[in-house]
Formats: sequence, structure tokens, C-alpha cells
Amino acid sequence: MERSTGSNMQIQGQRTQSTAIVKVQQEPSIKIEPTVGGQLLRKLFQIIFFVQLFLVSILVIVLTIRGLIYAGSTDRFHPKKWYPPLLVSTASAGIVSFIWQSITFHCPSKAIKTVFWFTPLLTCAVGVLHILIGSPLSLAAGTIAILSGVIQSLYACWVNSRFDYASKILTVSTSAPPYNTTTFVIVSIITCLVYSSFSVTGIGGATATGTSLDIAFIVVILLSFLWSMQVIKNMLYVTISRIRYMNFACGVDINTRATFHDTVKHFVGSVCIGSAIVPVIGTIRGSARAINLVAGDNDEFLFSCADCYSGFASTLITYGNRWGFVHVGVYNKGFIQASADTWEMFKRVELISLIDSDLTGVFCFLSGVAVGSICGIVGGTWELIIHKGYATEVSIYAFLIGYFMCRIALAWQQASVSAYYVSYAENPQSLRFDATIPVRIEQLHRFQV
Repeated sequence: MERSTGSNMQIQGQRTQSTAIVKVQQEPSIKIEPTVGGQLLRKLFQIIFFVQLFLVSILVIVLTIRGLIYAGSTDRFHPKKWYPPLLVSTASAGIVSFIWQSITFHCPSKAIKTVFWFTPLLTCAVGVLHILIGSPLSLAAGTIAILSGVIQSLYACWVNSRFDYASKILTVSTSAPPYNTTTFVIVSIITCLVYSSFSVTGIGGATATGTSLDIAFIVVILLSFLWSMQVIKNMLYVTISRIRYMNFACGVDINTRATFHDTVKHFVGSVCIGSAIVPVIGTIRGSARAINLVAGDNDEFLFSCADCYSGFASTLITYGNRWGFVHVGVYNKGFIQASADTWEMFKRVELISLIDSDLTGVFCFLSGVAVGSICGIVGGTWELIIHKGYATEVSIYAFLIGYFMCRIALAWQQASVSAYYVSYAENPQSLRFDATIPVRIEQLHRFQV
């Protein structure tokens, strides 16, 4: 994964074995929760996560066994037509995700342009596939996908001037990846492959009978799947962001395995909280920004409503954002406290406008959509040929698996960017940073004038 062998050897020579948690040197500027309350909340979420994971695992096993027994006594469900397309799509997700994160690392500029211009086409292709399937659910999904593809293409036209900066910040923040990064990415993808395949067997078992209760079981399995995949991604996120922060802020490198061990030992509760909060708040904030663009300032009523909703979203982002994961790993803070402190720090050094205009987060999201679309096309097309009745659900499940697989594969790069921003905000005068951020801030100021 190294761009430069010489620089990598120098980094390995500086590597230290100590991964003691860095203590906060001063009182945080914002107090969200008492230390004891924060610890209890982290412990509670950690317990809830593992309990639900255990219970859902039992549910999946029971549903799988019941589904296979039921399939042997009736022609209503055909495991040989339901499982292979979805399992092949899952395997494809792992392969494509690993290849894509490698391409992104070696050719960030080309990767960014490719994603922003080709993801809309892939999304529309998924929409066309669902329209060809022809069921009411697939027609609705197809319409949404095509509209989403059109919006993505318009967005790409609107932000194409930001591509160069996104490429620069991605390049500079990932120039010296942590030791064993490739191994961690491979292990994470394999873990996701196993977990996704396991979840799919349970969904198939519930599909076999298809009662109202089975639909509820499928919803429960999907919710558990979504949360678990977010946790896997953010465990990698916290680990890598801590390593990169120490490199950017202190000029030292720390052991990757020991850092991951610290993450598992100390930060699981905070990661579980952040994994539940960040997607919700991110969705709210994204919708608020979209509503602001649509509302404009022509209609006073719409403008006031949009402004109110935007203010609500801006308040939420203070207490739950992905940059908080950096302080979770570095300072062992609770997630809410970490999010508030990092956001307050961004405000203090006037980085909010730069953060909002950065495209690396959007790039990771669209990459997930692209890989998810490829997997949905593979699974959906296969089912359309062999069993049209399964095509819609298999395509949707394959899309979700592909999306999260890609997000997990790219987590180390997004974590590196977050660590770069946070460490810069703490000490903008540090000689370890080049002119990438100052030059971009100057450009934004010129545009605003």
C-alpha cells in the first residue's frame, strides 16, 4: 500500500511499541456529560450491541434451519435459486471493494473523477433493472434509483471545481499509510463477507415462509446488520485515525496491532454510540442542506422553515460527527464529548466552511453506492433470468452488502483525512503540515468575497 518505499522504511524505523492512551492536557471547552455518566452510557451501548448480536445470531440460525426444512417439503421456496446469486454478489462486493480502495490510494485524482461521473450511470442502471422486473416494489425502487442518479449527476456538475482539492487532501493524508494497513483491510473485508453471508442465510430462511412475522424478522436482521457494519467500519476508523493523528501531530508512528487492541479494549462502547448516531445525524444534515438549496430565498415561508431545520441540523452535528472518532481514539473521550470538542475546535480556527466543502466524505459515500449498484446489478440480473420473483429483494440486499463493504474498505482513507483535519485544527502553525489547507482557505475566502 506504500507509495514510497524509502519513506516507508524511515517510518518503520521510527515506529514505537507503546500505545498508551494519550491523556487530555487541559479541560475540554464543552462539557456534555459527567465522566461516570459517560462511562455508564458507553458500557450500556456495548452491552446492548453484543446482546442484540447474540440474539440475532440465534434467530438467524433458527430461521436458516426452519427455511431449509420448509424448502424440502414444498415448492414455494427454492434455495438453489435464492442463495447463489446473493452469495456471488457478496463475494463480488469484497473483491471490487478491495480493488477500489487500492485504486483510490494509488490514483486518488482519477478515482474521484471516476466515481462522481460513473456512479450516476450505475445508479440509473439499477433503476432500469428494477423497472424491467416490473413488480410494484421494484417499480418504486427503480424510480427512486433513476431520480437519485439524475441528482447525483447534477451534483457532480455543481462540485466539479472541488475535485482538485479533494484529490490533494486525500493524497497528503494517506501518503504514509500505517504499517499492516492492507492486512487490516483484508481482515475487515473477510469479516464482512462471513457476517454478510451469515445474515443472508437467515433472511433466506425467513423468506421461505414469508409470513408477517417473518417480515418483521427480516427487518430486525437488517437493522442489526446495518448497525454491525457501521461498528466494524468505525472500529477501523478509530484505529487508523489515532495512528495518523499521532503521526501528524507528534511526528511519531505507533504499532497498528497494539492500537487496534486498545480500540477493542477501551473504545467499543463509544464506537457503538457513534455508529448509531452519526448515520442519523448525517442524513438529517444532508437533507437540511438539500432543502436550503431548493428553498432559496424567494419564498419567505419556505426560507424560514428551511432555516429552522438547518439550525436544528447544525445543532445536532455538534454532538455527533465522524471527526469525533479521532478524539475517541486519541484521548479516550466519550463519543458525544469528542464530537462536541472537535466541532468547537473547527469553529475556533474557522475550518467549518472548509469541512463543509470537502468532498472526501461524499466520495466515500458515492463509492459505496457504485459498488452497491454493481452488486445489485449482478444479483438482480441473475435472478431476473432464473427466478424473476426473487429479483427485487436479492438486488436490494446485494446493494446494501456492496455499499457497506466498500465503505469499510475505504474507512482507513477517510480516517486519515479526519485525523489530518483534527490535528491541523489543534496546531495550524505546525511545520508538519504543507500549504494544502491554508491555500484552500484562502481560495474559499476569495470566492465568498
